[in-house]
Amino acid sequence: MENKDISLLEELLYNTNKEDTISRIKNIDNPIILHYFAANYNWNSGFDIPNAILENKDCDLGTGLLMFHYADGYRLLESQEEVSNSPLQEWKVFILKLQNKIMNLEFKTQNISFSPELTKIQIFKLKKSNPSISDILINESPGNIIDIPKI
Repeated sequence: MENKDISLLEELLYNTNKEDTISRIKNIDNPIILHYFAANYNWNSGFDIPNAILENKDCDLGTGLLMFHYADGYRLLESQEEVSNSPLQEWKVFILKLQNKIMNLEFKTQNISFSPELTKIQIFKLKKSNPSISDILINESPGNIIDIPKI
């Protein structure tokens, strides 16, 4: 990654103007920069910015899967009922929208690989409690493995 890309990511990650960050994310046409941003995002800062990444036409399937797991999608895999009853409305809407987009392969590209890093025991338990669980949500996505820098 070039220095200008790292500078852009630092600027966006530490920008306190959320609307400006969202506007700039919508114009990023590099899936890897979107992936790096999602991987370094502070998930305690809400879902407006992750939604902007998800809605960006250049968001890759691997980035979608990364966001699903970083946003605690595992809870959805464990119990859809628990998520349906969650009082965290913004999270619930985001995680269900993201799950649908992943399941329907609504991503332009599948070039960035992401591994959810679930143990064999976790996968076994998920499949035992929900035999129809989609492999796409629990296995490594297709594409190239990229090292994610900490920014």
